[in-house]
Amino acid sequence: QVQLVESGGGAVQAGGSLRLVCAASGRILGVNSMAWYRQAPGNQREMVAKVTLSGRTNYADSAKGRFTISRSGNTGYLEMNNLKPEDTAVYYCNANLATYLSGGANYWGRGTRVTVSS
Repeated sequence: QVQLVESGGGAVQAGGSLRLVCAASGRILGVNSMAWYRQAPGNQREMVAKVTLSGRTNYADSAKGRFTISRSGNTGYLEMNNLKPEDTAVYYCNANLATYLSGGANYWGRGTRVTVSS
């Protein structure tokens, strides 16, 4: 069974840093893309950053210059610097994975909470 597990969330003060980790496990043949989304209370889930198989990255405007997405094998990372209170949210890992059943299927993790205080 394929699963994504996030870690690295926590509570920090404004200006601080966190590194989120997304570990994909199971019968995975490859990672087509990996992304981080976030959802703040009362808001819709929004994409923060994405990295494709070729290594191309895409960032939300709010993340540009502060966040860096990367991937190594089946593990993804989101380095977050200069955090702001408005970054407070539950962060979800999303991955499009090639498995024995599909050339590309979408998976979600359960999320990790990030709280930034002013």
